[in-house]
Amino acid sequence: MTASVGPVALGLGCDRGTPAETIARAIDEALAQAGASLADVCAVASIDLKADETGLLDVASQRGWTIAFHPAATLAAVPVPNPSETVRRYTGTPSVSEAAALIAAGTDLTQLVVEKHKLRGPDGRNATVSVARMPASH
Repeated sequence: MTASVGPVALGLGCDRGTPAETIARAIDEALAQAGASLADVCAVASIDLKADETGLLDVASQRGWTIAFHPAATLAAVPVPNPSETVRRYTGTPSVSEAAALIAAGTDLTQLVVEKHKLRGPDGRNATVSVARMPASH
């Protein structure tokens, strides 16, 4: 049996109108890559532009999560390994999922266990999930 990575935080990003099924599948795949399970998820975050995103809210509701939504300026201040000019053009920050995961975990990019797992759903909409290990509580 493999050791759990311990508590993790998820950073979520998606195209407008991405169905909950696509987001849920992206989360499950990213957690599998991280060697983590749904039970390990302790925090979930995204950008405030997604506060009304039905697919995200549905997944959070189904899994009993509360999503913390952060403004672009807060996310933009977080150093990430994979900044994107496209993301910056649309949202005002070069990273949504990576930065949101790091803020939610309260840590830095050394703890990013899945950087930017991207899944394109059957309808062509994309979901992006990043997973950060949360520091052990003191």
